[in-house]
Order: sequence, then structure tokens, then C-alpha cells
Amino acid sequence: MEPQNSEDFYKRLKEQLATVSKWPSNYLYKFIVPTNSEKIKQIETIFDNTGAVIESKTSKTAKYTSLSITVNLDGPDAVIEKYKAVGKLEGVISL
Repeated sequence: MEPQNSEDFYKRLKEQLATVSKWPSNYLYKFIVPTNSEKIKQIETIFDNTGAVIESKTSKTAKYTSLSITVNLDGPDAVIEKYKAVGKLEGVISL
């Protein structure tokens, strides 16, 4: 469930991305997910057919997996669209 202030967060993020980066540009997403092959597959599916490079690393206890996803996107709206899609998945932490 997205926090009530998520629209404010996305608005600020869009403004920051628009001023800091030249688009199209590579963007690095970082997510922490419970180690669950189905949950990881759901995130990978969101980035299917985008040319994304996905790296995963399991924590020492193997309870969590961190995903680093680098993808070339057209602009801030595309970045936010992916955050919102992943944000719908339960238990995923966006960094």
C-alpha cells in the first residue's frame, strides 16, 4: 500500500530527475525483497523488454535479496512509472 504522501514524493522526485539528469539516461533502481523467487520474478517481469541489467545479491541470512536494476529510460515519468509498478508488490522496499 502506498503512503498517502506518495504523490508528493513522486512530484519531488520528478522535479529532481528533470533538473539533475539529461534524458534519455540510465537510471539505477535498488530494491530489497524477501528472498522469494516468485517476488523476484514479478519485479523482473516489470522490467522485461526494457534492456535492463538486473543484479541480485542475497543477504547473509538469505532472508532478503537486494536487486540493482540499471535501465535506460526516456525521462522522469518513465522512472516514476516503474517505481509505482514495483510499489504495488507487497513487501518490497525501494531505496
